[in-house]
Amino acid sequence: EVQLVESGGGLVQAGGSLRLSCATSGFNFADSAIGWFRQVPGKEREGLSCISTSDGSTYFADSVKGRFTISKDNANYTVYLQMNNLKPEDTAFYYCGVRLEAVCLSTIVAGTNRMSHHGMDYWGKGTLVTVSS
Repeated sequence: EVQLVESGGGLVQAGGSLRLSCATSGFNFADSAIGWFRQVPGKEREGLSCISTSDGSTYFADSVKGRFTISKDNANYTVYLQMNNLKPEDTAFYYCGVRLEAVCLSTIVAGTNRMSHHGMDYWGKGTLVTVSS
């Protein structure tokens, strides 16, 4: 059974940092695209970052480039999202998702720099990040 469990969310002041974790199991971690998304009520899920576990290639949305980094721990089947210089507009539920036997490039909408949530096969239940001003 494929499982993804997010953790690390919480309340932080603007300018602060958080590190989210996505602990995974039940699939071949070494051959997948694992992405981080966020969503606020009433809006579409936004792709933020992705890492291809096969070659380590990464993707970042323009909205987080330079502030967020993504990394993986192959031994513990975990992907991390380090979020720095957080802003109130970063407040959202954060989810990790996996596309099996794929690389991050396959999740990017053609002709854009946008990662589509439609391409993910499985999702975690999310963790809430609240950034106060």
